[in-house]
Amino acid sequence: MSNIKTILAGLSLTMAVGMPAVASDELTMVVGTYTGQSTSDGMYVYRFNQRTGKSQLVGDVQAGNPSFLMMNHDANRVYAVSEYDDGRQGLGAFILNKKEGTMTPLGYQKCGTKATRQENKMPGAAPCNVMLYGGYVVTSNYNGGDISVFPIKEDGSVAPESQYFDMHREGNGVVSHIHCCQMTPDHQYMLANDLGNDCIWRFQVNDGKEFLSNPVLAYQAPKGTGPRHLVFNSKGNVAYLIGELDGTVTVLGYNKGTLQELQRIQASKTRTLGSADIHLSPDGRFLYASHRLTDEGISVFAVDKKSGLLTKIDFQPTAAHPRNFAITPNGQFMLVACRDSHVIQVFKLNKKTGMMVDTKQDIKVGKPVCVQFAN
Repeated sequence: MSNIKTILAGLSLTMAVGMPAVASDELTMVVGTYTGQSTSDGMYVYRFNQRTGKSQLVGDVQAGNPSFLMMNHDANRVYAVSEYDDGRQGLGAFILNKKEGTMTPLGYQKCGTKATRQENKMPGAAPCNVMLYGGYVVTSNYNGGDISVFPIKEDGSVAPESQYFDMHREGNGVVSHIHCCQMTPDHQYMLANDLGNDCIWRFQVNDGKEFLSNPVLAYQAPKGTGPRHLVFNSKGNVAYLIGELDGTVTVLGYNKGTLQELQRIQASKTRTLGSADIHLSPDGRFLYASHRLTDEGISVFAVDKKSGLLTKIDFQPTAAHPRNFAITPNGQFMLVACRDSHVIQVFKLNKKTGMMVDTKQDIKVGKPVCVQFAN
C-alpha cells in the first residue's frame, strides 16, 4: 500500500510540474491616469491574464492626477504622485489588497516643503515619477526641477519630506526638469534624468538619516536631447536612455558610477519631440520605446547579446499619445497607455522577432498614463 501511495504521489508531483500554472497567469494591474478634463477619477485595479490578453476591472480609488505610481516589494502598498503645480502637488500612499482588488488611501505628503530657495519659485511642482528604495520614496518633480525624499513609516505610509534637492544650475539660465530617478544596479548610487539641463545627475546613496548626498554630473547629453527615462540590462553594465526632445535612444556603458556613451540611434521616425518611455523585453533580446505627438507609436530594436548595441527593426503605430507602457512578466503582451485615445492597447509580442500585433482587446479608461503589474 505504501508503494502505491509513493507512486501516486510521484505521479501527482510530475503532473503538477508539467501542468501550466493557471493562477500565475492572472496578474493584478494598477493603472494611473490624468483626472483633469477626463472621465477618470483616480487609479484603477484590473485582473489581466498574461496568457489570453484579456482584462477585467475589479476596483478603483479616487486620486488627483495619479500620473505615475510604483509598488513596494510585497505589492501591498502603492505610491502615486499627484501631478499638480498649483499647491496640490504631492505623494500619496495606498493599501493594495490584491485578492479583493481594492485600494485604500493611507496618507498624503506635499512635495517641496523643505525648500529654502528655489530657482523658478515652484518647489515640488508637477511630480511625475516615483522611485522606491529601502525605506524611502523619491519623487521627480518636473516643473519644480527638483527632487523630494520621503521616509516610509512602518505601516507603509509616508512621513513628511526629509530631503529636498533643487537641481537648477546657478547662473546658466536653463530651467531644470527632473523626469526620472532610479537606482544603479550596484545599489551604490541614484541617477536623476534632467530634461532641462540635458544631463544625468548621480547621487551617493547612504544608510544613515540622509538617504542621498553629493549630487554630481554623471553624463552630459548633447543639447536638445531631453533625457527622460532610463532602463538597465540584466547584467547591469549597459543602460538605455530615451531622449524626449530629439527622439533618440542613447546606449550607455555603466561601471561603478560612471556612464560612457556607446551609441546614439534615432528611435522615432522623425527627429522630433515627444518620446516617452523605454523598456526591455524580459529576456533582454529586444528594446521598445514609445513616441507621442508627431510620431505616435512604438519603435522596436534588436539588442546585440555581447555589446548591448541596438539595431532598429520596426515601428509599430499606436492610438493617440502613447506614454507609459508595460510588458507582462512572461513577455507575451505589451500594454500601451494611450492618453488621448482613452485606451490601453494590448499588443501580442513575438518572442522570436520582437514584433507587435494589436490584439484589439483595448482597455477603455479616461486618460491612462501609467500601467504597473503587482506581480
